[in-house]
Amino acid sequence: MFIGRTQELQLLDTLHASANFEFLVLYGRRRVGKTSLLQQFTRSHSAIFFSAQEKNDSLNLSDFSKTIQYYFDHQSFGAFASWESAFEYINLRCMNQRLTLIIDEFPFIASENPSIKSILQHAIDHHWKNKNILLILCGSSVSFMENEVMGYKSPLYGRATSQLELLPFDYFDSAAFFPSYSNLEKMMAYAILGGIPCYLQNFSDRLSLAKNIETQIFRTGSFLKEEPQVLLKMELREPAVYNSIFEAIATGSTRLNDISQKIHEESFKCAKYINTLRAIKLLDKMVPCGDDPTSKKSIYHIIDNYFLFWYHFIFSNKSYYDILGPADAAAEIMQPENFSNYMGLVFEQICTQYMYRQAKLRHLPFIPHKIGKWWGANPSTKKSDDIDILLLDKKQENAIFCECKFRNTPFDKQEFDNLISASHIFTTPVQRYYYLFSKSGFTKWVEDMSNSRNDIRLLSVDDLFMD
Repeated sequence: MFIGRTQELQLLDTLHASANFEFLVLYGRRRVGKTSLLQQFTRSHSAIFFSAQEKNDSLNLSDFSKTIQYYFDHQSFGAFASWESAFEYINLRCMNQRLTLIIDEFPFIASENPSIKSILQHAIDHHWKNKNILLILCGSSVSFMENEVMGYKSPLYGRATSQLELLPFDYFDSAAFFPSYSNLEKMMAYAILGGIPCYLQNFSDRLSLAKNIETQIFRTGSFLKEEPQVLLKMELREPAVYNSIFEAIATGSTRLNDISQKIHEESFKCAKYINTLRAIKLLDKMVPCGDDPTSKKSIYHIIDNYFLFWYHFIFSNKSYYDILGPADAAAEIMQPENFSNYMGLVFEQICTQYMYRQAKLRHLPFIPHKIGKWWGANPSTKKSDDIDILLLDKKQENAIFCECKFRNTPFDKQEFDNLISASHIFTTPVQRYYYLFSKSGFTKWVEDMSNSRNDIRLLSVDDLFMD
């Protein structure tokens, strides 16, 4: 069953309905659902759909020749001698009716035959730009698509009429995979699996989360069991170093120097490896909200929640979990004292996504210019401090300060006072608002404080799923 991607399908429909030549570059990390999106689109629109493979150029050309020949003539009469000949055949056979040509995993062709970009550019400039054609190039190598297809040094630079980076689902859209779960269970499933559709499809809301972990993560032969390792081997040459980086970050070492020390690599080498992981959209850098992007206080975090879950719990405990067995290993992970500590890492991310959604819906007191976590020194306490989520307008005259608590005890007065203390670090905001997120509700004191003021909002888990 295909879920979500409404806006993306609308874009494809709009491009298909155009009477002009359209060229879409569609890209995104592996497993994010690009091919599924295109297949869903072609259920209602005729298209030449070619999926390139990791093999030599002549074999891909032969497969492409068969695909386009069967589309136009319902039979194959042999491989074209060149890509130029294949594209010329499309040009000759293209009639007034809209023709959609999709080349999936385009980097597999271009890595074997770099001239394909120039050949396509020639076909577009001399033949297709005045034809009723929709061309879609799709790829999982994000850096390749950004630099080698859309980059200014590429022969295809400036030819694309649209581009779309397909992103993972957020917590709200991921919940559609689990209609029978409670909102808390939906949130926890997102904390385990993240927003990658093919990961989400492996869990069933007919089973408990622990049972899903047992059968879909720990069971021998299951797709998710070694997925992080499989994906790294597909993308990278030195998976051992990258494993160490993921484990370091997943267990709390988020600054470059801390990561470097933990994995016993020099900082400049470590930074190079991290930049590679950022290029394939598995890691990202954060700076305190409002700081310059070059801030020396930067930290790194794992974007993909399944990678975070896997390296937090499983990577260094494989032998131990093998001894325990799938059922007991899953039960141990899901013990409240274990999973709640992990969930705290993800709950802030979920609450940040909620604030983004509210901002887009114009449900916040102002339109934020900056959204993110803040950390630094608190002059009043002479200690380091942080704000889970900070939102600032352009002039920093309005601010929202958020505190996120995923605990089994209610949000209390001390936690509220701590947030107020941290908010005083920021002296420019004239109007201040406080959003308190809590898994386990709020004490009477906090509720009474909220009822007596109009600048405090209390939010439960269920509130995060109200659109």
